[in-house]
Amino acid sequence: MKLAFSTLGVPALPIDQVVRLATDHGFHGVELRASDEEPVHPGLSAAERADVAERFGKAGVEILTVAAYAKVAAPGDDQPVLDEIGAAMTLAADLGASYVRVFPGGGELPTPEADVIAARRLAAVAPVAADLGVRVLLETHDSHRGGADVARVLGLVGHVGVGTIWDLMHTWLAGEQPSTTYPALAPYLGYVQVKDIASAADTTPLPLGSGVLPLAETVEVLSREDWDGWLCWEYEKRWYPQAPELPGLLGPAREHLSRLLADSA
Repeated sequence: MKLAFSTLGVPALPIDQVVRLATDHGFHGVELRASDEEPVHPGLSAAERADVAERFGKAGVEILTVAAYAKVAAPGDDQPVLDEIGAAMTLAADLGASYVRVFPGGGELPTPEADVIAARRLAAVAPVAADLGVRVLLETHDSHRGGADVARVLGLVGHVGVGTIWDLMHTWLAGEQPSTTYPALAPYLGYVQVKDIASAADTTPLPLGSGVLPLAETVEVLSREDWDGWLCWEYEKRWYPQAPELPGLLGPAREHLSRLLADSA
């Protein structure tokens, strides 16, 4: 398995410094948070996009994902959501990223209605994503927190242009164990977001291995199934400014994940 981290953990950090953090600490890739707050977002010019891609390419660090914020199950007209995803897909293609992250966001709606809306929108963007050489991944999150919830939507879509990100915290909060989540998501799995927290009541990010999330069990399940994708550490520093700074935690995190991988081999 290859290791990445999300720039959610280093808000607004310049690209050169993001790349340096990855190379200095042995991470193979980076999930880029695509927000106007960040140096990478859909408003970048063609030249700016080429520059970002070149900086990562020269360092041998992969841009794993454009982490967008479109909510595919949210109420309202489809077109604004499709436009938002379209802009993120184009950005991902220009950067050479493999994936675009989207959220469910259907909490205000009855579950069956949210499922249908999400599936309809994902089905609309799936062939475009495939043509661009990217994949739109629905994260286990908010209204569709469990693996079974996301699998239900993706089963309605049935297209390789869409898949899922398994956010370990959210499936755990949904009451699922890794041995249950993996089979549900396996047909659609793009990659796995790892993290750690103190409890269900306190989701302040912690260094990997110091909290309650089933990291070892997750790696064990993935290894047992010969899954060889990405583990991406999403440290939510942007939402918890009081949390320790990410750069000093990256080395120990890589070592912890490497130990888990070795132990499960």
